[in-house]
Amino acid sequence: MRRVYNFSAGPAVLPEAVLEKAASELLCYKNAGMSVMEMSHRSQDFQNIIDKAEADLRKLMNIPSNYKVLFLQGGATTQFSMVPLNLFKNKVVDFVHTGVWSKKAIAEAKRYGKVNVLASSEDKNFAYIPSLDNLNISKDADYVHIVQNNTIFGTKISKLPDTLGKPLVSDMSSNILSEPMNVEDYALIFAGAQKNIGPAGTTIVIIREDLITDDYLEGTPLMLQYKIHAGKGSMYNTPPTYGIYMCGLVFEHLLENGGVEAIYQKNLKKANLLYDTLDGSKMFSGTVRKEDRSLMNVTFASNSEELNKKFIAEAKENGLVNLKGHRSVGGMRASIYNAMPYEGVKALVDFMIKFEREN
Repeated sequence: MRRVYNFSAGPAVLPEAVLEKAASELLCYKNAGMSVMEMSHRSQDFQNIIDKAEADLRKLMNIPSNYKVLFLQGGATTQFSMVPLNLFKNKVVDFVHTGVWSKKAIAEAKRYGKVNVLASSEDKNFAYIPSLDNLNISKDADYVHIVQNNTIFGTKISKLPDTLGKPLVSDMSSNILSEPMNVEDYALIFAGAQKNIGPAGTTIVIIREDLITDDYLEGTPLMLQYKIHAGKGSMYNTPPTYGIYMCGLVFEHLLENGGVEAIYQKNLKKANLLYDTLDGSKMFSGTVRKEDRSLMNVTFASNSEELNKKFIAEAKENGLVNLKGHRSVGGMRASIYNAMPYEGVKALVDFMIKFEREN
């Protein structure tokens, strides 16, 4: 069976070159005589794997030496708890509310302290990014939380808010490594791997060292303490070894192909092709305000639910899969992460034009 173009929001497409290398090493990793899946996380072979993965990620993102890189489990959802449990001192957090994932993070933070929502786009079903200029940052806020890219609604924060010195925490699950970013603008970055890095099961946390303390909320489980993981090199318990190995292959692949700046230019080309097609269409239209459009998740629809269903079904027949929009938005969603080739977006655009002509 030939491979399809997979526009899933996550778990998502991986680079074919990475899958091929993983396949070649599946039975026997180098000279280890075993698969990485069978390998002890305490072995030197795996230590080399995780060390190289961290070094390559540091190189890709230019991560300063005063930031720790952690390979954890539990997805971004666990970080909704882990961040307040470790960063709360005054038990106050400021949020920018831009979709489902900020809503879930807000609900979790409320379990431990006070939440102030400084800006929200809920009034228009999160189809835009609210103004982040001159936010009323709380004097006693422990940090400010944003979701940089909104997978479900297809929006993206392009300009970071001025947090007036408060630590900025960013959920980058669906846009990490997609464009150049200055890590020093953030106090903590977290990302589930399954959208733009690797297979589900691994979570990346990049945290400034001064935030790693013993001053976490009373009763915080050991597994939810950043200091435990930082002090043990992400191996307090058995980490997601194969997932980390796969992430490392993706980092290596990106470095071999020009790094983050090079993939950013490819992402711009893909997104522009798709958005230009939407803007020129009489059948389809984007669901997001133009200046807030995501590079990673493109949401669109026709003016007919019947046509939307027909489009999704016929697209699948043509090898273009997982285009159904989230139930919160409806319509269609094309997730065009780093690993989605330009040819995949071109095939989607050609099908859209053909479908419009025939319908």
